[in-house]
Amino acid sequence: MKVLVIGKGGREHALVWKLAQDERVKTIYAAPGNVGMTEATCVPIREDAISELVQFAKDEQIDWTIVGPEGPLVLGVVNAFEAAGLKIFGPSREAAALEGSKQFAKGLMERAGIPTAAFAVFTSAEEAKAYVSRQGAPIVIKADGLAAGKGVTVATTLDEAVRAIEEIFNGDFGDQSSVVIEECLVGEECSLMAFVHEETVIPMVLSQDHKRAFDGDAGPNTGGMGAYSPLPQFDEQAVTDEAMTRILRPLVEQMASEGIPFTGFLYAGLMLTNRGPSVIEFNARFGDPETEVILPRLETPLLDVIIPLTAGEEPEVLWSDAATVGVVIAADGYPERPQTGQPIDLTSIDSKVLVFHAGTTEKDDTLVSAGGRVLVCVSQAATMEAAVADIYQGLASFDQTGFFYRTDIAKKAFRTT
Repeated sequence: MKVLVIGKGGREHALVWKLAQDERVKTIYAAPGNVGMTEATCVPIREDAISELVQFAKDEQIDWTIVGPEGPLVLGVVNAFEAAGLKIFGPSREAAALEGSKQFAKGLMERAGIPTAAFAVFTSAEEAKAYVSRQGAPIVIKADGLAAGKGVTVATTLDEAVRAIEEIFNGDFGDQSSVVIEECLVGEECSLMAFVHEETVIPMVLSQDHKRAFDGDAGPNTGGMGAYSPLPQFDEQAVTDEAMTRILRPLVEQMASEGIPFTGFLYAGLMLTNRGPSVIEFNARFGDPETEVILPRLETPLLDVIIPLTAGEEPEVLWSDAATVGVVIAADGYPERPQTGQPIDLTSIDSKVLVFHAGTTEKDDTLVSAGGRVLVCVSQAATMEAAVADIYQGLASFDQTGFFYRTDIAKKAFRTT
């Protein structure tokens, strides 16, 4: 088979890496891909150039296309491919509004009776500021539209909340016409993703992302500084079962009943409160950097899940018990003003560490940084303690000039050990 992966980051590199292990996959293309994707042929087509992507898939007789990022999904890449008779895994433009508009997602959750934070939506900065002054802090401020994982502020003071509102309406997170303001849920977060086709939902294993930039969950929110799986501090089966019953199945059933069935990778960001799991956000694609620790645990070939699932079957999905930890190496200044163009010495990373490229390019035959999140480095071991020790030993000699990473990824997993 020929497979096309749309996207260019660490998540897409992990998808390419996983597909390359399938002996039935003859050729993998990545559009646009990145220099680290040696398992694929990278083609210079932007992920939002939908008509060019469709034409390429036709010309190359691509058997399956898998979409990584949210941008092309919201733009309707799935609609365009399906209209051309091409097989693609991802939600339609209408279903991708689950991520494209937080207001839309909140409405769906209300109609489906899904537990989530109380919220209000404002199109005026002044009205939003007046609301937060009445509600007080802590409070959560979210840009309504896509913001590359950075348009969320958990404000601990009213000044911080007001500043976040002003940033959203000033265009710091792109063209945003409204803001969603939520109560601040208390608990521990986790990510539950699932393979979905209409009303069939197959949960993946749980993972936990680390959103804050610095150790101890300090600093600004980022797209994610690391992740790990499994989560030994929880009863994972109980969490998954409750989330399936109260959140994932009600969501896909509601979407199907409203004529916008979901197909693709469904991401539920959950807060485990004293009342059970509650939804922080839904995404219409694989999480990043969660993908980089989930796919190494997936023992079933990816296409052995996607192909039967989209044919109306429910495939068996097998998972490894291996403890998996991923650490993001980010550029200095990330997330506000990442410095790019810094040389990267991959030879200083232990060869046992699995390295996914997220924001890299080549300049004068030298690998350099080209984004905020540069690499995602992953280790697997029999225990979480061993996996954590391995990843940080593997990074001990890495030249951090121009880069930084958190040194406490997966620390929360040691509560029960």
